[in-house]
Amino acid sequence: MHISDRDQCNWLRERIEKQTPEPYSHDRRMVILDRLMWSTNFESFLAQKWTAAKRFGLEGCETLIPGMKELIDRAADINGTENIVIGMPHRGRLNVLANVVRKPLRQIFSEFSGGIKPVDESEGGYTGSGDVKYHLGTSYDRPTRGGNRIHLSLVANPSHLEAVNPVVVGKTRAKQYYSHDTDRKKNLAILLHGDGSFSGQGVVYETFHLSDLPNYTTGGTIHIVVNNQVAFTTDPKSSRSSPYCTDVAKALNAPIFHVNGDDVEAVVHACELAADWRAQFKKDVVVDIVCYRRFGHNEIDEPFFTQPLMYQVIKSHPPSLELYQKQLIESGSIQKEEIQTAQKRVMDILNEEFANSKDYVPQRRDWLSAFWAGFKGPEQLSRIRNTGVNPEILKNVGQSITTLPPTFTPHKAIKRIYDQRKQMIETGEGVDWATAEALAFATLLVEGNHVRLSGQDVERGTFSHRHSVVHDQKTGQKYCPLDHMLMNQGEEMFTVSNSSLSEFGVLGFELGYSMENPNSLVCWEAQFGDFANGAQVIFDQFLSSGESKWLRQTGLVVLLPHGYDGQGPEHSSARLERFLQMSDDNPFVIPEMDSTLRKQIQESNWQVVNVTTPANYFHVLRRQIHRDFRKPLVVMSPKNLLRHHLCKSNLSEFDDVQGHPGFDKQGTRFKRLIKDQNDHSSREEGIRRLILCSGKVYYELDEERKRVKGEDVAICRVEQLCPFPYDLFQRELNRYPNAEIVWCQEEPMNMGGYTYVSPRMGTAMSKLGRGKFEDVKYVGRPPSAATATGFGSLHVQEQKELIQKALQSAPINTPL
Repeated sequence: MHISDRDQCNWLRERIEKQTPEPYSHDRRMVILDRLMWSTNFESFLAQKWTAAKRFGLEGCETLIPGMKELIDRAADINGTENIVIGMPHRGRLNVLANVVRKPLRQIFSEFSGGIKPVDESEGGYTGSGDVKYHLGTSYDRPTRGGNRIHLSLVANPSHLEAVNPVVVGKTRAKQYYSHDTDRKKNLAILLHGDGSFSGQGVVYETFHLSDLPNYTTGGTIHIVVNNQVAFTTDPKSSRSSPYCTDVAKALNAPIFHVNGDDVEAVVHACELAADWRAQFKKDVVVDIVCYRRFGHNEIDEPFFTQPLMYQVIKSHPPSLELYQKQLIESGSIQKEEIQTAQKRVMDILNEEFANSKDYVPQRRDWLSAFWAGFKGPEQLSRIRNTGVNPEILKNVGQSITTLPPTFTPHKAIKRIYDQRKQMIETGEGVDWATAEALAFATLLVEGNHVRLSGQDVERGTFSHRHSVVHDQKTGQKYCPLDHMLMNQGEEMFTVSNSSLSEFGVLGFELGYSMENPNSLVCWEAQFGDFANGAQVIFDQFLSSGESKWLRQTGLVVLLPHGYDGQGPEHSSARLERFLQMSDDNPFVIPEMDSTLRKQIQESNWQVVNVTTPANYFHVLRRQIHRDFRKPLVVMSPKNLLRHHLCKSNLSEFDDVQGHPGFDKQGTRFKRLIKDQNDHSSREEGIRRLILCSGKVYYELDEERKRVKGEDVAICRVEQLCPFPYDLFQRELNRYPNAEIVWCQEEPMNMGGYTYVSPRMGTAMSKLGRGKFEDVKYVGRPPSAATATGFGSLHVQEQKELIQKALQSAPINTPL
């Protein structure tokens, strides 16, 4: 009754109220029974073989398996679905892996018996740190009841319930893009939930609200709630304020089918209905299987501590398989001998697979889909490639990104911006940040790569700098120059999209999207960098550790506006220190630093940069694609540098012409460290201080150096903080043998880059006999609980003091 659309309501009435469901045939019932037997016996077999192991079994909701399998059969055989992406919590995961996705039973049993043996490295194997078996994902092709084949992917996920939801939806949307599935028919997302988390976790609502947005919709997700009627130890009256755990779905006008988990045929029917709804209306639908949990939260937990009356009832309650067998025998639908034969066959296979599991060795890395063929794992070295572009191509795409249709009426300020950009391209001088970004996107597009940028207000840009989508002031019509880089360019080949006001949901979506195909640049931009902490679960559990835990690579780019310019504690810091603290490189070991085969970056879990020139930004974006592996990239993107008169690059720094400014002995590429701009020789004994910094504070330091005529001070910019550029820092140490070493930052001492870079600087210095960690002098704000002051005048005073201190003539002896 909460659905406002009359056609949708009538469709539901015709299928639920007006018809008596026809009874299933003998053959269909045998299939349903067989599937219920597999579901039930799988759990009892695990319980028998591994009595003390946590497996988060499905006992009490075994009917989920026949329901899911019928849903998948229906989607494939009747509705034309070819790929299904599944996300689910730990409850019943092993059962779904075995009986729905068809992960080999011997592999599951091998994992229970102590884990998979490492793959032979000659086969390109990489085991990572691993994860518990009930978090692992996989993908397989399996046959359907109608004789078709369907590809199923179960996405790996952490214990953080519901966090995988947007990842699954994003991955499904990417599959739809790459398979040209514009009617959202061939690719489907299925999400499983628990009752407590479905009503309690905010990301459920965030993901629901992506469902009908043009650049995020997948044509409807099918949600299945395993409703145990208890969340760990918490009763429903304490875990939600609504009558049903599924009431959150009413906000989206999604139909909700509540079904008795003991009635397997009713569960199958509800799942078929859900598949048909999604096929008909391309909208979300919820199946709420009202069931129970036979044991505690896990098999060694004691539920009688907190739900004694409920578990007295459950203890004497027959399982759904027993109820269904009894129903079939009493109705004469199936003979007892048929049931016994089927039961014996299931147990024989389980025992045979258990025997074979002792010698099981995986044959391949199932983490790389077809799109990822040829990409390298962390143990396989990949050569570094140049990212410069032919000057003629730069001029051509530059012309395209600065041209609006002749009949288009832009805002006069927008016209002025586009005219200025056109002049930058024509003269080759003064290229600003937004133009450099557009050039990076454009050159990747003409090379055949998909580019996607999303986040809050990204079409215009938080700071009114990007203007990638412009609006006709007379008609309101939109125009995006980057949609017109190629003849017959695909509609979504370049996608820039304002998102809903969500961080957790949208970042998760883009992460899932980026995991599908490596030949795409997928970017998420926060409105302000510190807003990213609304998506901390995605950073912690997926982005920083996903490759190590689950062998899943991603090249996702995260743009986090960062910089101290007096906007207060919530709009200054992107919490750079948190990303550096999650980096997995050893601060006391200098890795192999070969200039063409750099192992360091492949062995790191991600890259963190704080770029100071438009050209370097151009190259770091293109570097994401021009390599044989993928790593997440976290960018501390600028705010006031977007229009800073000195933060400009010449077009020659973008091209691949030998002898031009961006070209060094290895070609044109991203500069991990930018040396002092005063054209110093390879050895400068007269320099008394070497200041290292990162980000926009460089321009203030350089301005102060000019003011005080500090010719005996050198300033170097660490553009890539993680992994740390030991080789380039040591080059600068050798260049300035008598210099005092200073790290200068805007952030408080307990924030920013200081705690990350200082031990690494010390390691590099000790190798050259130049001191150690304690000899790195610190200049910056003192430790603070808040990231920045909220008083503009105090900010100006603090900034002035730290800049002056860095350039003072006296030695810097104090730590603050």
